Amino acid sequence: MHIRLYTKTNCPLCEKAKAVLMELQADVPFTIEELDIYEDDALLEKYQLMIPVVELNGEEIGYGMIEKETVRKRLRQAQKS
Repeated sequence: MHIRLYTKTNCPLCEKAKAVLMELQADVPFTIEELDIYEDDALLEKYQLMIPVVELNGEEIGYGMIEKETVRKRLRQAQKS
């Protein structure tokens, strides 16, 4: 499984989201790809106020305050598929 984490620099919520994802990796195997929205104008326009955004297999599953249990649930659902 693959998660994309849309972030920006100097973003405390982004750091918290990354920490949550790293904790979940111990439970469910997946890769994390971190993308800075300021490096892509289309991403900046799409996500500017939503950061951080967690995307699993192309589907946004969380943004802003990332809930660990919500992400865990979605990862487990994806594992079963």
